[in-house]
Amino acid sequence: MTQTTGDVRALDDGTPPTVADVERIAAHTDPVVRNLQITHCYHELSRALARRTGGSANWCTFAVWASKQVGQTIRQEDPARLLERMLTSSPDIAAGIDLLVRALRRAVPRQALDHVERTVRRTVVAATRLDAAADASARGNLKVFEEIAREFARFLALPADGLDEFDAALRPGEPPEGQRLLRQAFTHYHQAASTTDPKARAELLLLANVEIGLHEQTRLQPEITAALQAPVLDPRDLERRLLDQLLPGNRAVKWLRRVLLTVLGRRTPLRLAGEHLADHARALARRAVTEHLMTLALPGGDLLDLSEDLPSVFPPLLAELSHPELLALLKTVDPTPDSLLDTAARDWSDLPDRMHYIADMFRCHAHRADLLDPPFTPDQVAALGDGRRPTGPL
Repeated sequence: MTQTTGDVRALDDGTPPTVADVERIAAHTDPVVRNLQITHCYHELSRALARRTGGSANWCTFAVWASKQVGQTIRQEDPARLLERMLTSSPDIAAGIDLLVRALRRAVPRQALDHVERTVRRTVVAATRLDAAADASARGNLKVFEEIAREFARFLALPADGLDEFDAALRPGEPPEGQRLLRQAFTHYHQAASTTDPKARAELLLLANVEIGLHEQTRLQPEITAALQAPVLDPRDLERRLLDQLLPGNRAVKWLRRVLLTVLGRRTPLRLAGEHLADHARALARRAVTEHLMTLALPGGDLLDLSEDLPSVFPPLLAELSHPELLALLKTVDPTPDSLLDTAARDWSDLPDRMHYIADMFRCHAHRADLLDPPFTPDQVAALGDGRRPTGPL
């Protein structure tokens, strides 16, 4: 097995990752590097299974791009940029800044107010707990990987007659704790690898993908809810940070700051302005995190907005379905059979809403070849192998 010098294997060397590889990556303490290694490992697992099943997408194929997207939340990149854009265009934030300027006009040097809008926006982004959303996303990324990637690695190492032994190691019962759906999914992957009928293989792969997707999303419910609810903004922390920027100084200045905030126990215009800003910024922060979590970037610059109906069609082999187990499962997760109408997810914290979109996404993109492309360049993979954060766009 060809390896780099660290935790990550060489790019697509043809040998599937092992359980030991998965456990080593899961044990990495840096959530940013770990996420990148997880994403690359999913790619290798995806390619290894695709070689056995005719080159179509499997669950790991989609997990590559979902994990890559989650990495932006973990690194707090896109949510922060999106929040700053929202703050710039929000009439409520503009009104709050105007109130703040009026309250500070007599106490703050004029030159300090010249750039107050930029100062406020940057301070709001810094004070918003985007790190809490990042922590929840990192926990979910690890939780799914250390369970499901481990089972893919075990499955890919099976001898031809080893499926019964593989199944016996999986827990009975329903998710989140039971692994019945995983047992069924890997049985269907095994059948897909054995059949020579392209349509039968396509339906078996879709069935296995949706089964793992349902298991995964059920397990992820607490982390998804936590990430969506994570952004908080304490008005007192915001006003302290703003005054540190606009009124830094000595003891006399600190006395002035106290006077600016309360007079005879009453909230002053400055405190009211800060509370106004915090209320509206908190709502925008939650919207920014929600919009980011409901976006999926695919190869070739395609960007799926999960709050809109899927802009696609079913591939020919999956236009009409006949496998009885697949039809039965889709009946439970897809309220609009054989249609992409109303696939838009209105509430990403709602499991049935998510699964409707995900099941149809698996079906639409099942035979999209570029999903099997590597998510990172060889140089970036080499950096990960050395335990470093790669350079360049991620």
